[in-house]
Amino acid sequence: MKTILVTSTEPSTGKTAISVALARIAQQAGHDVGYMKPKGTRLESAVGKTRDEDPMLAREMLGIDAAMHELEPVVYSPTFVQEAIRGREDPAALRERISENFETLAEDRDVMIVEGGGRLWTGGIVDLDDTDVAELLDAEVLLVSRYEDGESLDDVLAAADSLGDRLSGVLFNAVDRTAFDGLAEDAMPFLDGRGIHPLGAIERDEQLAGISVADLADGIGAKLLTSDAPTDSLVERFAVGAMGSNAALEKFRRVRNAAVITGGDRSDIQTTALQAPGVECLVLTGGYRPSSAVVGKAEEHGIPLMLVQSDTSTTIDRVEEELRSGRTRSEGAIDRMETLIEDAVDTKALLE
Repeated sequence: MKTILVTSTEPSTGKTAISVALARIAQQAGHDVGYMKPKGTRLESAVGKTRDEDPMLAREMLGIDAAMHELEPVVYSPTFVQEAIRGREDPAALRERISENFETLAEDRDVMIVEGGGRLWTGGIVDLDDTDVAELLDAEVLLVSRYEDGESLDDVLAAADSLGDRLSGVLFNAVDRTAFDGLAEDAMPFLDGRGIHPLGAIERDEQLAGISVADLADGIGAKLLTSDAPTDSLVERFAVGAMGSNAALEKFRRVRNAAVITGGDRSDIQTTALQAPGVECLVLTGGYRPSSAVVGKAEEHGIPLMLVQSDTSTTIDRVEEELRSGRTRSEGAIDRMETLIEDAVDTKALLE
């Protein structure tokens, strides 16, 4: 049996889509394939109520008959981490739990795909970062990374040092077209020279970019205040409204497919944003409900308003995380990722 652990240098690099797409490719090649995500990191609350859809998506798309607690045996919540710091989590017991579930899931399989945590180092607090998991499960490691410029390679080199001989190669995902030539001509040969195998590079794909307004609202726990405004339009970026209305209008007119994040008490910014053609929705922070006039104008323009209780800074972080994840957690995204991986990577060599 071959075990491949898919990890990354940072969160939201497309690990889920790549993991499930690679498993599907293996299935189509005639292999009996299993899946596991040892550490659940996409949580609904600090105490560990999981909303991790990754194992559920994998279970459905790969036809795996297993319970969620088997696919995801450790819920890596802030509360879990705090308990671990206080000495109330036993790393040896956690390792045994993961091993036992892995053995059950891997029985009679040809290939096991193991999805890592948020990034390579997630889990270190209990001696279960992805390097530790790879050792525990005797897995080869596929490292997923983004690439913007040469500095992006610092994290790749650090990851390679940690993984050692278990690193089978690096796959660069969602690379902007402007950075692609530098990656292919300079960065990948550099890694080869350092003994790190670049498996391939996937260009940023429009079909996987952005997130629907409805999914964004769900992801950040927002309440929709508009009932008639459509929520199926795509958001690819965000703008923050924290200036005067004149400067804001000039800024908002330059964006497209954007969510505007501003305080719920900033009716001037809200009204200005509703005039900009590239604004797809408004995220209002601080729990302040907008005036009925603003809600009416939003309904008139067909622009959804969503309300969150968190402050603007926290909301920016949450929106950024959702946008970075993109549309990589759906069946359509998996289908598209399969095509992109097969075009970019020698999957036969990787799987065999």
